[in-house]
Amino acid sequence: MDRLDAMRIFISVAEKAGFAEAARQLHLSPPSVTRAIAGLEERLGISLFQRSTRHVRLTEAGERFLADARRILAELEEAEASVAGDHGAPRGELSITASQMFGRIHVAPVVQDFLTLHPHVSARLLLLDRVANLIEEGFDIAVRIAHLRDSSLSAIRVGHVRSVVVASPAYLARHGMPKIPSDLMRHSTVMFSAGIAANSWDFMVDGHALSLNPPTRFWVNSSEAAINAVLAGHGLTLVLSYMVAPLVASGALQVVLADYQLPPVPVSLVHAEGRRTNAKVRAFLDFAAERLRALPVLRQ
Repeated sequence: MDRLDAMRIFISVAEKAGFAEAARQLHLSPPSVTRAIAGLEERLGISLFQRSTRHVRLTEAGERFLADARRILAELEEAEASVAGDHGAPRGELSITASQMFGRIHVAPVVQDFLTLHPHVSARLLLLDRVANLIEEGFDIAVRIAHLRDSSLSAIRVGHVRSVVVASPAYLARHGMPKIPSDLMRHSTVMFSAGIAANSWDFMVDGHALSLNPPTRFWVNSSEAAINAVLAGHGLTLVLSYMVAPLVASGALQVVLADYQLPPVPVSLVHAEGRRTNAKVRAFLDFAAERLRALPVLRQ
């Protein structure tokens, strides 16, 4: 088995987190997959996976090799397409990452429709509530909801969202409407943070940033769990506007302190410059930009 085939098998085992699952995906026998990985590890002189009776996990060296293997195969695929005269035709695997909630609601449908239009393209969509490194982790495109700082990446802005404080009308009827940010110190809050526990909420007051640490009885790392708690009347929460747009439109939730919101946060399609901007990437960027720019939640 040549090195490129071994790399493809390695990537499949890493993505499926199992030898049997990778064998099924590749239509190979489990022993042949095991032999391919063993041969690759022997040639490299490292262990790529930690194996147990229940789990297969990448080692630290395996994580690094996965990024390199994905990059090598992507560049080979592009070179072959160029030589064959198909450089302008989208084909091959497209790797995309987005945040979990935005990706599930808005990005996944775009990817599905793109695949319908381009039968020679496959896609890998990874939903993560962290900033993935496009180059090291082998992604072609990221949908970022953030102010971008990495100048080595190209970005296409498709809209914006805002941080909003929301509560249920029933909660506000019982406890009163906050008029200024400091009023939050007398209210219950549900804290949402995708990372480590955080309890700082930021506002703009007279042109200056103000950070508050309102009291909380519930901290959660899921935006949907925080929203459900607020719907049940457990206080106020701070989330991104797209997360609650349908609930605000229906009257189930109400935005408070709108006059003190921070400036909007850009939503962008981010990709690496240079050779990685191949036919499938360019086609998806054009398609996704048009679709995402049409979303009302990114224009409010």
